[in-house]
Parts: sequence; structure tokens; C-alpha cells
Amino acid sequence: MGRIFEKRKYRMFARWAKTAKAFTKIGKEIAVAVKLGGPHPEGNPRLRMAIQTARSLNMPKDRVESAIKRAVSKEGAALEEIVYEGYAKYGVAVVVEAATDNPTRTVAVVRGIFSHHGGQMATTGALDYLFQRRGVFTIDPPSGDLDQFELDLIDIGLEDIFETDEGLLLYTSFEHYGAMQRALEERHVEVKGASVQRIPLSTVELNPEQQAEVEALINALEEDDDVQNVFHNVKAE
Repeated sequence: MGRIFEKRKYRMFARWAKTAKAFTKIGKEIAVAVKLGGPHPEGNPRLRMAIQTARSLNMPKDRVESAIKRAVSKEGAALEEIVYEGYAKYGVAVVVEAATDNPTRTVAVVRGIFSHHGGQMATTGALDYLFQRRGVFTIDPPSGDLDQFELDLIDIGLEDIFETDEGLLLYTSFEHYGAMQRALEERHVEVKGASVQRIPLSTVELNPEQQAEVEALINALEEDDDVQNVFHNVKAE
């Protein structure tokens, strides 16, 4: 009975830690959005999307409001968006997006993680050609004619659409990200999540042991509080 209780307690703690980490990351996204476009969601598309993402994660409303207030106050940290690039073992390309109030600290931590796991940092822009930036939206399937809905969005920049357990996945080019966001808002479509992702143009195939080594590096990067997103070109199983 004791062991079962300990396992349950561990799982509860793991879920709590994961939720706390997600709230920290979305809080930073809100802060950056406020810095770039102001604290009013109606005039700041990036902030509106960050708030929608927070809601999809069940982030309490008071925490969202507090994140916005901190961002406009003098006490709020001045966050800077930085992209780091590097190679994991076996030639795997890794791109790290961070939001930090101390770039010197963050680059040292990121470099240390790469080195500890057998990888190395690359110069800025060295891996751009390996990835394509695309807008990705997760939405609830709309009521009505789905085929017509898809045709309407193609005119606005829809490139791909997939059905998943979480809902519909919509892909656009990076250039059409803003237009797609506006189009979904105008159609009163509930957006469960939206982001600009770096999709690999080619992938590296690894055996299970190699993949575990690379995943250790990726997990370590994702655990850092300054890291917002990590992208790589390992072939999906």
C-alpha cells in the first residue's frame, strides 16, 4: 500500500511540475507579447494568442492578468528573445528558442547542456536552411461543412490540415500566420493553441539507443526555465 501511495504521489508531483513549467513558459510569452505590442489584447494579436494558449492549459485567469501587469510594471524583467543553434550527437540539428533577462547566463547554460551531452553550439543562422518556419494552429472542428471551411482557409494561406485526438491541426506558411489568426477570429473558431514552429526539411534516422541519447539533450534543454521551445530534425518513429 505504501509503495502504491508513493507512486501516486510521484505521479501527482510530476504532473504538477509539468504544469508549473508550462505556466512559466506561457507567462514569459505573455511578457514578450506585451513588450512588443502593448498590454491590450484587442490590439495585440500575439498577446491574444498567448492568452488563448494559457486558457487551453487551464492557467488561472488571475495568473494571466498578473503576467500582463508585471510586464508593464517597472518590476517586470526585461526579457529578450534569442535563438541558439547547435548539433547533438549523430549530426542532429537542434534549434533553441529562449526568452531571458540575462543572455550571458542563458548562453552559458545552453552551451553547457550541449557539451555535457556530446553536442556543440553552432553560429547563429548556421542551421536556418534545415528548417522551415510554419504557423501551426490547433482548433476544435467547426460545425458545418468542413470541406467548405477548408476551401475558405486555403484562400488565406492554409497549406495542410490534419485530424488529431486534440482537434484539427492547421498549417500555414510563416508569412500567413497573422492572416490565418485573424481569419479564425473572424469566424469565431476556438483556437486551442497556436505557435510558429520550425519544421525540419530533412530528418536524421536514429536507432533506439542513439535516439535516447539525443532525447536526453533535448529534455535537458526543455527543462531550463529560459528555454521556450526546442526543435530538432530527428525522424519521428
